[in-house]
Amino acid sequence: MLIKEYIDYLRGVRRYSQRTLELYEEVLKEFEGSGEALTATGIRNYEVHLLDTKKESARTVGLHMSVLSGYCKFLIKRGDLASNPVRLVKRPKEEKRLPTFYREDAMKEYFEATEHNADKEALEFLLSLPASDPTAVLMYERRLRRLIISLLFGTGIRRSELISLNIGSLNRGRQTLSVLGKGDKMREIPVVRSLYDEILLYLSAADYVFGADGGADTPLLRTPKGARLYPVYVDRAVKEELADSDGFTGKKSPHVLRHTIASELLDEGTDLNSIKEMLGHSSLAATQVYTHNTIERLKKVYQNAHPRANKNGGKYGDQD
Repeated sequence: MLIKEYIDYLRGVRRYSQRTLELYEEVLKEFEGSGEALTATGIRNYEVHLLDTKKESARTVGLHMSVLSGYCKFLIKRGDLASNPVRLVKRPKEEKRLPTFYREDAMKEYFEATEHNADKEALEFLLSLPASDPTAVLMYERRLRRLIISLLFGTGIRRSELISLNIGSLNRGRQTLSVLGKGDKMREIPVVRSLYDEILLYLSAADYVFGADGGADTPLLRTPKGARLYPVYVDRAVKEELADSDGFTGKKSPHVLRHTIASELLDEGTDLNSIKEMLGHSSLAATQVYTHNTIERLKKVYQNAHPRANKNGGKYGDQD
């Protein structure tokens, strides 16, 4: 299999992210290791293996099929394959899953409870300590982790986009962030005043801890060791920051924060096109999934409050 050439093609021509490239390579190598051929029968056998032997979900199997289909299209362009065998194999039906999100009051409680990690008073105390003092480093990391939550929730950016932010990404005059999204597409996101002030206070702390010599290409957010953030650090920060609150049930991840702000904006009447631009979706269809959350919540409100909601028709129903 020409896996390396395909991955190089996705990297250089399609501009796929490093995480996506790793995922595609992993899938292709797993198929290669199965010993199946790139034929309809081989693809079908591999699908059965994933479902019955590995007990993978329909969604995961669908992902494998999509990767294999893309690879086959690449081989067809090269003249190494006559047709795409994946198209002849029926994929398992996936259950539609609505985006999960956190409750509005839970987010409010979190920001109120951690305000002391982001305010000016805490910064002044940090600046009164030697930069290498363990307490100063601890206070810096608490401020950093709070800002990670604030940025993910306040802007709806992806984890990879958060990691790639540089000091030059912040336009102080316009109070916006320039974000490099999927497909190397740049978009500009407005930053609300409270978040903008928090970023500036954080940068003051970072300048003190690491030295104020960073240029425009210096990472906006840096670990306590001064390095650029990395995926595991961000995931761990989100889980630990949200762990102590009863309002955050289920999965605690950067992507759920992205879902949450999108759902809240929609509930407040923000039009879908504006949310689409903020999230960096390539099509409106990807954004419309959030309308399902709003409809489901509306159903629950109607069920509890509508005068004709109960089985007897409520107070306007049939009377004995």
